Amino acid sequence: MGKIRKGAPYLILMVLSLPLLLLYAWLFIGAFSPRTHGLIPEGFTLSNWRFLFAPWGNRPSIWVAALNSTLLAGGYTVVLLLVSSTAAYALSRLSFRGRRFFLMLVLILHAFPSITLLIAIFYVLRALRLYDTLIGVALVKTALELPLGIWVMKGFFDNVSWDIEMAALIDGCSRLQAWRRVMIPMVRPGIAALAVFAFVLGWNEFLLPYIYMPSSRNWTLSVFIRSVTAGGAGEILFVNYGVIAAAGLFYVLPVLLFFLFTQRYLLQIYAGGVKG
Repeated sequence: MGKIRKGAPYLILMVLSLPLLLLYAWLFIGAFSPRTHGLIPEGFTLSNWRFLFAPWGNRPSIWVAALNSTLLAGGYTVVLLLVSSTAAYALSRLSFRGRRFFLMLVLILHAFPSITLLIAIFYVLRALRLYDTLIGVALVKTALELPLGIWVMKGFFDNVSWDIEMAALIDGCSRLQAWRRVMIPMVRPGIAALAVFAFVLGWNEFLLPYIYMPSSRNWTLSVFIRSVTAGGAGEILFVNYGVIAAAGLFYVLPVLLFFLFTQRYLLQIYAGGVKG
């Protein structure tokens, strides 16, 4: 009876995960099969992967799109970590007028539907001459996810003992030096967890690149794959779904491998910080 109780959660998890696993199985089989009717492969072929060595129609190279996705996700992650760690430290350690209101505002901004700001963001990017640039989209993505980053990092800073920081201040460190030399090493697990979470979000982003980077030279992988299934004015085209499956597998494989090797850091976000 005890074994049944222990195994029941795993069984339920497997049943709930089965549809997702079947979708990934279809994606893998379709990428190497001449036809994609069901989960039973109808032969084996590498012709679906021809886009790796030659341009796909009139589109740019998929390697350019992959580079753009990497630059977008990497740049967004770096800026988010820098701003979140400094803002979270100030909110966790410093007492200033309006601190409580600012914390409430951060929560409200995180709950605010960002899609309602698309037109306003367009005008801001045009005014700053950042429209149709990777830098502009990375900054927009950072601004939209900054409330979450601040709250995540604040949880880690809150769990660092005050005695450690006070010892550094007594020894002559300034606030900035204490943040850089003492606090940052103490919250390194939180930085790693937020970096993993941010990179995955940046890699999977579709809406912002699609709207604010219309030039094909700036396409990310998500926009690149979307262009294969839609013609002008959103018209659905007849496409080779084996090639689509291969492109989808190419798109998802890096982030799956990245997640497998870094999931232990990602799970630390939900642990409530670290003990000082």
